[in-house]
Amino acid sequence: MKTFAFVAVSILALGTGVSMPQAKAQTLLVDRTLAERAVSEPTRGMTMAQVQARYGAPQSKLEPRGGQKRQWPTINRWEYPNFIVYFEKSKVIDVVLVKASPTEVGPAPAVR
Repeated sequence: MKTFAFVAVSILALGTGVSMPQAKAQTLLVDRTLAERAVSEPTRGMTMAQVQARYGAPQSKLEPRGGQKRQWPTINRWEYPNFIVYFEKSKVIDVVLVKASPTEVGPAPAVR
């Protein structure tokens, strides 16, 4: 009996033109970031010489920060077209991707 009721409701829904909501495709920041991570980028522990040998000269070398005290190591930052490399002394400690556009914000809010 349950199967008959399901089939009957399904046929009525199709006959009246009721449609199911359609999913909208959206590219989220997190998806773009993961896709760009597949592209080669410097890894933690690489030296400045290794980064420059593999990726070429940076677009710019930003002013170093820190180093005022022994406990605060000097942090150097090199800008490349798609990412910024952060070095502690001469080793890579982090890589941050550059935004695709100036207006880009985080992931899109959930649709309710």
